[in-house]
Amino acid sequence: MTRFQPGVDQRPGLVVVTGGSRGIGAATARRLAAEGWNVQLTYRSERAEAEKVVADCRAAGVCAAAMQVDITVEAQVVELFRSLPSDGGPLRGLVNNAGIVAPSAKVAEMGIRRLHDVFAVNVFGAFLCSREAVRIMSDPRAGSGGSIVNISSRAAVLGSPNEYVDYAASKAALDALTTGLALEVADQGIRVNSVRPGVIDTDIHARNGEPRRPQRLAPGLPMKRPGTADEVAAAVCWLLSDVASYTTGAFLDVSGGR
Repeated sequence: MTRFQPGVDQRPGLVVVTGGSRGIGAATARRLAAEGWNVQLTYRSERAEAEKVVADCRAAGVCAAAMQVDITVEAQVVELFRSLPSDGGPLRGLVNNAGIVAPSAKVAEMGIRRLHDVFAVNVFGAFLCSREAVRIMSDPRAGSGGSIVNISSRAAVLGSPNEYVDYAASKAALDALTTGLALEVADQGIRVNSVRPGVIDTDIHARNGEPRRPQRLAPGLPMKRPGTADEVAAAVCWLLSDVASYTTGAFLDVSGGR
């Protein structure tokens, strides 16, 4: 775990970004830092990449740190939120970004191990992190309120047939968490929303064996191009901000019209 940088001005709020070492998570962490948030990011195995994101956040003049966390392990999630550094200010935000997708396959080809892994990260991990964040941010628990943004996917609506139906189903479950939790904590000073990216040009495609997938799909998209991680990050940061103070239980599609 990297430590918060001493000797810098402390900002009023801290945000946890899970899966913040690359892709949408890294872009979100950097943009939040640029907007003055202190950032605690998590990573599973990409320590060097996480350290680079932390360095970039600190260069923006905020406090930042990274912690290796497997969000499918309850004890590790509890420790993450228990050990949030006090010099980062009160916890005011959570971005449930950590997620995985398995290689393209049809439902008839999917085994239980694959299904367990996808749902453990994309659903159970988000539930655990949200639970711990609510316990800290809830007004009745003497918290200061805050905002949770779940990184879902347009696949939750489209189903992703012949490729990632399991991933789509896990993101549909995350959408249900967004709706239910938003209603549950709306009177506790906590807002819960979701960003649903479409085809985004990140390295997740390469890690699943098809680095050119965004370009392959681009002609079929209304805007004729894949989106970028920065475009998704902008939507996340808006939902976390006070500008979106009357927005909860909402789904913001960043999908180029798809």
